[in-house]
Amino acid sequence: MLLVVAIFAPLIAPYNPLVQDLNSALVAPNAQHWFGTDEFGRDIFSRLVYGSRITLYIVLLVSVTVGPLGLLLGVSAGYFGGKVDMVLMRVTDIFISFPSLVLALAFVAALGPGLEHVVIAITLTAWPPIARLARAETLSLRQADFISAVRLQGASSARVLWRHIVPLCLPSVIIRITMNMAGIILTAAGLGFLGLGAQPPEPEWGAMISSGRTYMMECWWVVTIPGLAILINSLAFNFLGDGLRDILDPRSE
Repeated sequence: MLLVVAIFAPLIAPYNPLVQDLNSALVAPNAQHWFGTDEFGRDIFSRLVYGSRITLYIVLLVSVTVGPLGLLLGVSAGYFGGKVDMVLMRVTDIFISFPSLVLALAFVAALGPGLEHVVIAITLTAWPPIARLARAETLSLRQADFISAVRLQGASSARVLWRHIVPLCLPSVIIRITMNMAGIILTAAGLGFLGLGAQPPEPEWGAMISSGRTYMMECWWVVTIPGLAILINSLAFNFLGDGLRDILDPRSE
């Protein structure tokens, strides 16, 4: 649903999300403005629709980055063991020891505000759980009989990894990435709330909550509706991850 809304945003949104109309500021939800307007008279429904593009951009870019990165580091650590495993896992432990939002906040504070920096910061905090999962899967596979048979046939380590171990790790990694998307949305919204994500007047959901919090007691819709959008999409990705686990992981049955 998020993908459909993001793609067809110009057709779905009834108003331009950036155009201000101070005569219509803080209008409650009605037939003309389904979700009301903000303090600048901008239609909240239209801003939510266009904001889905920003959210989807962050989620997809982070996911396609942390997936290969975490998988590569995890299978390398699990397969080769020894010093490779020790170094990679100690680095992973350092990243995991900090809350993801706090670590992302530190990276964005160092890099500066902006969507690209948010993507980099979330990527740097999202790969460790995937690496640990891939390592655990690899440790359970590397001593399997069929892997030993492949080695006896003269297969190189690279061939064993990419032809046999990585394909077996992929389902678990895909499931984990899907379930991580909810956390990515929340982290991105948190950074946007703090003013470190997309900059005004871009319709980023966290920034919408931040700008509307001054009026939340009198105009509940300014904060509540963007918050519900974040909640619903986070739950949707969790349900999607559960569904994929039932399909891709036979051990879950």
